This record gives sequence, C-alpha cells and structure tokens, in this order.
Amino acid sequence: MAVEIINMKYAILDIETTGGKYNEEGITEVAIYQFDGNQITDQFISLVNPEKSIQAFVVKLTGITDKMVIGAPKFHEIAKRIIEITEDCILIAHNAQFDYRILKTEYSRLGYEYQRKTLCTVDLSKKLIPDMESYSLGKLVRALGIPVSDRHRANGDALATLKLFKLLLSKEADHQTISELTRSENTGILTHKQVDLLDQIPNETGLVSFLDKEDQVIYVLASDQLKKDITQLFTKQSSVAKSVNKKMRQVKVTLTGSLLMAQMKYQLTLTKFRPKYNRMPTKKSLQTSIDMNYPFQDGLMIDKGRNEGEKSVYRIKSNQLHSLGYIELNYQINNEAILDQLLNTVKENNPLKKTLLSSHLKKPLKLHSLEVK
Repeated sequence: MAVEIINMKYAILDIETTGGKYNEEGITEVAIYQFDGNQITDQFISLVNPEKSIQAFVVKLTGITDKMVIGAPKFHEIAKRIIEITEDCILIAHNAQFDYRILKTEYSRLGYEYQRKTLCTVDLSKKLIPDMESYSLGKLVRALGIPVSDRHRANGDALATLKLFKLLLSKEADHQTISELTRSENTGILTHKQVDLLDQIPNETGLVSFLDKEDQVIYVLASDQLKKDITQLFTKQSSVAKSVNKKMRQVKVTLTGSLLMAQMKYQLTLTKFRPKYNRMPTKKSLQTSIDMNYPFQDGLMIDKGRNEGEKSVYRIKSNQLHSLGYIELNYQINNEAILDQLLNTVKENNPLKKTLLSSHLKKPLKLHSLEVK
C-alpha cells in the first residue's frame, strides 16, 4: 500500500510599518522564517526604506527611525526574495491579515498580484488554548513561558510567533484545526466599500452599531481601538462576521473617551435593540451580577471623558445605577439639579452594568462617595 507523505511548509512573518492611513502604510522592517514543522529551513530579515516618513508613535513603539531606514533597500529590491522564501508556504503571523494586506498592497504597487494562504496564530491560539486572559502576542507568550526579546521589532516578534506556533503544532497531531483555520488566498481582503468606510473611522474608544437596510441594529461592538477591531470583523471568516458584512448598510459610530462608557452603552444597546448577531447575556451571568454590590449605596463613579477637561460620570442611587453621562466642571458634581440635567437616566438596569462598574474599580476609576446634595 502506498503511503502519502505530506510535507507542510510555513513562512512565519512579521512586518513593521510607518503607520498612517489605511492601505497607505509603508514597510520599515520585515522578518520571515521558513519552517517545515520541525526546523527553520530559510530566513530573511531586513530593514526597508518605506520612502515616506515614519509616524512619531511608531518610532516610539518600535525604535525604528527615518535615519535608520534611509540606506535600507526599498521594497522593490527585496520583493523577489520574499516571493521565493514564501513560495508554496502558508503565511503564519499574529494578526495575519494585517501582514498579508500590507504585502499585497506593496506588490500591487509594483503591478504584481501576491497570493498566499494564511493562518493567524491569534485564531489558532483561541481555538487550542481557550480561556487565556489576553491573546496579544506579548501577553500570550509571557503567560506560556515563551522567551521573547526585541518586542515590536520584526525579528523579535517573528521569532516569538514561531515559538508560539511550534507550541500550537504540538497540541494538535492531526492538524485538523490548522486546516480549518487556514484561509484561502483571497479571503480577508477588504472591499473598496469597506476601505472607504474605515477611512472615516478613528482608531479611538467608542461604540459602533451596524444597521441593515431597514435601519435595524443588527450588531454592536465596543472597543478602545475602533478601526482595528472593525477591520478584524471585516476580515474574519466566522458566520457572525460574514452575516454582518452581508446585511449591513450603515455604520453608526459613537466616541466615548472611556472604555467603560463604551461598554455601558454596549449593554444599553443590547437591552434596547437586541441585535440579531450579538450574543445576549446568560441567566448565570445575570444572577452573578445581581449578587454584587457597589462600594457605596449613593455616590458617583468618575472616569475620563471624550476630551481634555471632560469626565464621564456614573451615578449610584440605592445600590443601583441611576444615570450616566458627561460633565466638564467640578462644581457640577455636587449639584443634584445640574446632575439631573446633564446625566441620562438608566431606564432598564441590566445587572451586568454592576459587574462592569465593579470590574473597573481595579483601574483608575475615581469614587465620589459623599451623598449628592
């Protein structure tokens, strides 16, 4: 009987970019490790001259400056090498659709259609190592005891991703999950309509509601990085993501400044509109929330606002969330008549809001426990 031997080839990849407008970023550094499932078979690491300025926040994050890349090869000078080292490979990266999009964009500028299958180690980790506190690369490898150096540099992150992928491979002998999560060459690429939409959305904190052709809210998302999380929704292959992408006709964005306020508004939206594609709270989670208490019977919880000088406020009355909103002046806090005008009354007091407020007590959430006059 003939035995078929399947040799898988992977290209573990990390890319650093200049930052900037969607699909206008330039590559500043690339690291690729070709891997056969057992050992590294080839590698390519290089700074890249993006032919544009690197944004200040990226310089602070990566340490890569305009001066460092001025003498580096331009993308067209390394394009052939990247094609060769990734030939017949599945591209592996943490948030793979970002790296894949960046590569496809660079090649399209050269008039070449770059296509590779992709596998995201975020998706794979969530499937094979459920219930982790965070799936960001830094926190995930630290929690798993994987040594890592040079975070936010292409080589350091690529090596960390390689070590993570080797661990994940060891957890699944038959590679069934890997096959299920591997995306074809054309999946996860945004349409022109989606790109145009993302251009209008800031990467800030807030709430986004997706509406269908009948102006019904079908999905809602709270985030402290709206553009990033909406991009991930657009490129996911889950049934929910596909349905939202297919049915949505409008997107409503509400900036909140505070992640807590975004999460509170998320719960309010779930209660009011019951969006078709959101998961509703379970009876068990509701009961757990009912059993919790606020740190006082009457008072205020105060968080940051949408701009400098503004604060978000959550008013507690008789151990219940009474109202929420924003204030700008400190004297407004102690004036009950003004608070009644500025804050919005919470009509349906979903117990999960108590859990949200309680969880944020561990963070810099100020308490104003004096009874409001």
